[in-house]
Amino acid sequence: MAQGSRSATVPAAASFFALVAVAPLLLCCAPAAAELARLEHPAKDGGSLSLLVVGDWGRKGTFNQSRVAHQMGRVGEQLSIDFVISTGDNFYENGLTGTDDEAFEQSFTDIYTAKSLQKPWYLVLGNHDYRGDALAQLSPVLRKIDSRFICIKSFVVNAEIVEFFFVDTTPFQLKYWTHPKDDHYDWRGVAPRENYINNLLKDLDGAMKTSTAAWKVAVGHHTMRSVSDHGDTKELLQLLLPVLQANGVDFYINGHDHCLEHISSRDSPIQYFTSGGGSKAWRGVQNPTEDDLKFFYDGQGFMSLQLDRSQAKFTFYDVDGKALYSYTRSSLMETGHHLQASGYVNEE
Repeated sequence: MAQGSRSATVPAAASFFALVAVAPLLLCCAPAAAELARLEHPAKDGGSLSLLVVGDWGRKGTFNQSRVAHQMGRVGEQLSIDFVISTGDNFYENGLTGTDDEAFEQSFTDIYTAKSLQKPWYLVLGNHDYRGDALAQLSPVLRKIDSRFICIKSFVVNAEIVEFFFVDTTPFQLKYWTHPKDDHYDWRGVAPRENYINNLLKDLDGAMKTSTAAWKVAVGHHTMRSVSDHGDTKELLQLLLPVLQANGVDFYINGHDHCLEHISSRDSPIQYFTSGGGSKAWRGVQNPTEDDLKFFYDGQGFMSLQLDRSQAKFTFYDVDGKALYSYTRSSLMETGHHLQASGYVNEE
């Protein structure tokens, strides 16, 4: 499709602990920096990749989390998935209290038990995760409990035909800093905000510019475009979107809004996918915008993504595992088209 650190190969879940144990510690120890860790996850021998995406899920099995997990296991087996992506809000309501919080196993290990889900889980933090001990989710202690769990604030997963750029979006939202109400946010390793965001944007821009993958996918917790409760996130549109556009990113995947939706960009080839239906959903919340809304479902569910070098296919599923909607896109790189760069924009 579009044009186009550190590196290690990740062949199986058992190999992850040694690979990523150091990266979160480096991130935590550099308050003003957002250095990107880079993980390698080879595609299948035939050059294809399959994965599931779920967000906003950690409720100890309640609000149909267990039902969604069951169907994820079924679809994961059918597609022979390589890994799972979590779009954040991994533990409600206020993240984890520490690495010894039983909610980790009650909401993750004990819920996603299907054989097909015993694969790497690549996770970003959501705003609810930041309300607890955010550093706990980055700790290698959790990977000793369950080696699938790979959570880093911002990082890159290179899967040969595609590169995933995981972005820590919570610090972008100014209201969490200026008007937190009764909530406490764990800004260790993040404050001061402007330095953190500037460094992160520069690191993302650099990593994206060097990518030669057929597909570039950005993953964050917060919505870029949405017709549900939270709507568009203006800080991401102002600060992050120009970097994605300048580097030919194909898709932005997020959670935050508790629904499933696909929006087509008004001003670039970027497609926006929300997969935030992992447990509690927001029925009846839809606020029409000028965006090109392709699909919206205000219930629980998850998403699959199947890729090869020439094609990407997204499918949304509901809590019963019924396929609700599919979208297929051919690679612009393979068809000889190129995206026009719009230039890098600093926070100021």
